[in-house]
Amino acid sequence: MTALRGLWPEMQDTCTSLGLMLSIVLFMGLARVVTRQQLNGPMAHAFVLEFLATFQLCFCTHELQLLSEQEPLHPTWPLMLIYFFSLVHGLTLVGTSSNPCGVMMQMMLGGMSAETGAIRLLAQLIGALCSRYCMGALWSLGLTKYHVSERSFACRNPIQVDLPKAVIIEAVCSFIFHSALLHFQEVRTKLRIHLLSALITFLVYAGGSLTGAIFNPTLALSLHFKCFDEAFLQFFIVYWLSPSLG
Repeated sequence: MTALRGLWPEMQDTCTSLGLMLSIVLFMGLARVVTRQQLNGPMAHAFVLEFLATFQLCFCTHELQLLSEQEPLHPTWPLMLIYFFSLVHGLTLVGTSSNPCGVMMQMMLGGMSAETGAIRLLAQLIGALCSRYCMGALWSLGLTKYHVSERSFACRNPIQVDLPKAVIIEAVCSFIFHSALLHFQEVRTKLRIHLLSALITFLVYAGGSLTGAIFNPTLALSLHFKCFDEAFLQFFIVYWLSPSLG
């Protein structure tokens, strides 16, 4: 009983974080429904949907990163959360990419015009930055003991290897993920989402301790904005150039 009482504060903090992530997923889902019903014009429609998708992805990843740094009750707990929320994003963010590499790939394959691609890229950039500042404001409320506003203003460098290895890791992760996207297009939607979620979980497990295995430029900008300010060239090469080349 004493042990359970000692674990309860940790469980309460974890439940609060999970509740925040699920709440933002529901809120973004409601916003997408309103957008589809009320907003006219394909460009405005594409911009808002991509903004909402990127905001949701970055918001949840910020909170997942915070949860992964806690002492888990079981070593596979962070990976279970990554898999679960990858499923959630896959089910709720259909029709958006939330990743500049995905937009560029569609443009190169002729599936998207340059104008639409530029609108989506702009929406992703704004969504990533907005999510970062929203997380900073949310953490300042101190809803859990891990929510501290200073966290959002500090550079927490995830690169634990030298630059060439970091470039290779992010490029390979991006190549594998986007190759899977292309090859899984003919697979049934429900099965494809599970396969991609499992692949994302594996890539994070394999490369997370080395570079974070982000392979998404806008997500990297949102997670490590301060690091881009302090070491722009290094982070530009690893988290923007490498995934794009991959």
